[in-house]
Amino acid sequence: MKTSWYREPWAWFVFILPFTAVVAGIATFIIANTNPDTLVVGDYYKKGKAINLELGKIKQAQKLGMSFGLKLVDDQLIIRPTGIEKEFPLLNVNFYHPTLADRDFSLVLTPDGNGNFTHIFEADKNVAGKWQVTITPFENHWKIQAVITLPQSDFIAIAPDTAQAN
Repeated sequence: MKTSWYREPWAWFVFILPFTAVVAGIATFIIANTNPDTLVVGDYYKKGKAINLELGKIKQAQKLGMSFGLKLVDDQLIIRPTGIEKEFPLLNVNFYHPTLADRDFSLVLTPDGNGNFTHIFEADKNVAGKWQVTITPFENHWKIQAVITLPQSDFIAIAPDTAQAN
C-alpha cells in the first residue's frame, strides 16, 4: 500500500529547510528596511569637506584662546567663559548623543549679569549621560567641542582640542 507524500516525515524535512531560509530572508529584509541606521553618512565626500572646514574653526578658537567651564546641577546648566576678556552676546550650544540622534538638542544662550550662560531644563528632560558638546558664537567663526558626561557638580573645562585640530 502506497502512502501519500504528505504523510512521509522525510518530505516535510526536505521542505522545511528551504521554507525556513525564505522566512528568515523576508524577516531580515523587513527589519533592515524599517530600522535604517541613521549614523551612516550617504555623501561621505561632502561630509569630509565639511569636517575640514570645522577643523579650521577649532584652530581659530585655539588662536583666540577660547575656553569655558560647564556644569549641570539640579537641572541648571551653567557655562562660563574662563580666561576670556571678550563678551559674547549669545552662544550656540549643541548636545549630540553618541548613538541616539533623536536625543540631540540645541540651545541658544544669552549671558546673565555675571557673564554666565545659564539654562534650566524641564524636569522631564533627561540630559544625564555622555554627550558631545559643541559651543560656537553667533557669528560661527570659531568652534569648541568636547565629550562630557552629565551631570557635573563642579565646572569642567571645555577648550579647543588640539588633537582634533591637527
